[in-house]
Amino acid sequence: MSTSSAPPSTDNESSDPDTFIAHHPPERRAVIERLRIVCLATLVSLIGLGVAWELWLAPLPQGTGMLALKVLPLCLGIAGLLKHRLYTYRWLTLLIWLYFTEGVVRATGDAGLSQILAGIEVALSVLLFTACSVYIRMRLRVLPPKAKKGEQKDAAA
Repeated sequence: MSTSSAPPSTDNESSDPDTFIAHHPPERRAVIERLRIVCLATLVSLIGLGVAWELWLAPLPQGTGMLALKVLPLCLGIAGLLKHRLYTYRWLTLLIWLYFTEGVVRATGDAGLSQILAGIEVALSVLLFTACSVYIRMRLRVLPPKAKKGEQKDAAA
């Protein structure tokens, strides 16, 4: 009974996250891993800011703190980022614009600490969008295509 290992799967549902980036050169793998860490840190910071903002730092007057639930969609992305799921990075780049918009509206309409927190939310949103976009671009960059058999014969002749 021979045990042959199957080639690593490149789909986004594989259980081993390293198979997603294994076909990239080592330098690019290092960049991809750093981008993943930046994305995770920014996402967790944005979640923490949203909860702290609505519950303790500058809650709305007579508010119940229910606006803190606005970070729940962001929480769904943590697992996907940890597992290198490209789909998660893609939908996160679309979702983040809602938080950017909220930050811009509250930065121009609120005053005091809430305005500062809104500016921080805008900065974190832009950073997360940029990091996810670069991550996606780096992941989709593949090795140069191999020459076809017919082209190899022409080159040898």
